[in-house]
Amino acid sequence: MTRRRGGAASAAAMLGMVLVLAGCEGVDLPEAGTGPSGSAPAGGTGRAVSPLDNPDGTKPGLAPLTSDADRTEARALIEKVATKGRGPKTGYERDKFGYAWMDSAPGGIPFARNGCDTRNDLLQRDGEDVRFRSGSDCVVASMTLHDPYTGRTIDWAKSRATTVQIDHVMPLSYDWQMGASRWPKGKRQDIANDPLNLIPVDGPTNSSKGDSGPASWLPPSKQIRCSYAVRFAQVSLKYELPVTTADKEMMLRQCGG
Repeated sequence: MTRRRGGAASAAAMLGMVLVLAGCEGVDLPEAGTGPSGSAPAGGTGRAVSPLDNPDGTKPGLAPLTSDADRTEARALIEKVATKGRGPKTGYERDKFGYAWMDSAPGGIPFARNGCDTRNDLLQRDGEDVRFRSGSDCVVASMTLHDPYTGRTIDWAKSRATTVQIDHVMPLSYDWQMGASRWPKGKRQDIANDPLNLIPVDGPTNSSKGDSGPASWLPPSKQIRCSYAVRFAQVSLKYELPVTTADKEMMLRQCGG
């Protein structure tokens, strides 16, 4: 299988060297004493793609939906989402969805079993000016991220790992409460590592979301909220998971419904 390089090709050209395949780490951990992210004012959306043009999540970012036609299409998609009440969280544990960030999800999701863990796959997908750890074409050491949730540009380095986190658009404990508690473990591993459900974003902003649905939490950047609602709906439909009535109403409202 041919490895995706994302922003790696340009980074390799600047470095003037060929990076050699090496093993990948599982989860980035923050180093003691690291400071805040190097966030700067918004610098555009970079290579971000509309969620309507990215139904499998393999393309980067989350571009705004601004045209009337796109927002009409967005509402039609969201209308297909089923609703039900949110069930109990009893029994939920992150490990029920597999360890983070496994490369061995069994359901044929994009990027699985490509020799690189999910977190680094997503950093490569969405990052620009990607540079790798010496001796690896998997482990991202630094990059520039155009964060869709805040509209800010983040100059990220692995030494400040948690300044960029990978958001589960449809949170795993939400999935559990909406029906994933009854799934086989393999299907839970799929949704936890599916690029359709994953976006690298500003770490503190992601932490503020917790396991909220759209009725309780939306990205701070208003221009991206319809796109976020569409992505939430795409995950819901792919995995046949309902959302609460309040969440669906909020999702429609973000796209003019």
